[in-house]
Amino acid sequence: MSTEYADFEFERRFLVRELPDALRDAPSLIVQSYYLSDGGFALRVRVQAAGVEARLDSESDPRDVLDAYGDKIDFAAVTVKGPAAGGTRYEAERELDPHVAVELVRRGGARVLKTRYAAWLGADGWSIDVFGGANDTLIVAECERSGPVTELEIPDFCITELTDDRRFSNESLAISPYREWSAGYASELAASGTSFRDDFGQNRPLSTD
Repeated sequence: MSTEYADFEFERRFLVRELPDALRDAPSLIVQSYYLSDGGFALRVRVQAAGVEARLDSESDPRDVLDAYGDKIDFAAVTVKGPAAGGTRYEAERELDPHVAVELVRRGGARVLKTRYAAWLGADGWSIDVFGGANDTLIVAECERSGPVTELEIPDFCITELTDDRRFSNESLAISPYREWSAGYASELAASGTSFRDDFGQNRPLSTD
């Protein structure tokens, strides 16, 4: 990544109704805790276990998941984030000792629990997050690049764009879980219809059959 963009992330995010089984590959268990979530600014501690596909549901508790899989955590980091605008966000990250990070997540903050799947689709790498606990049933796909995400091939399982919709940011989901407002959002989506932004260049459909 160039020095100019070193502390920024560029991504577009989409709602997924159902993830194809063929893409449930390369899982990573992620538990993260937000010590600050205010106006788009966030302070996050994340722990991650590559290759772990935990059985997450609406009753899954992040601390119980850490008790079960804490010894498999192989990556941890603290991250500072600024507000997102136009698919761009300030993000500065530093790796942490996994044992220290697990205790930080266990002891404080507002937690988010999910399994992340990685897939190479078209010309891009994608991450698909399947949430558990209070955000169960929510699935979000994101494409991240080292520069602005333009001229994107959008997989057919993406039903509408969420880029810059702060409600779907992880720090917002930690404070206001999806299950508290999912019914209202479903009504909103039914009334307004799905949409994909056209200010990032041409969108092209990508079949995943």
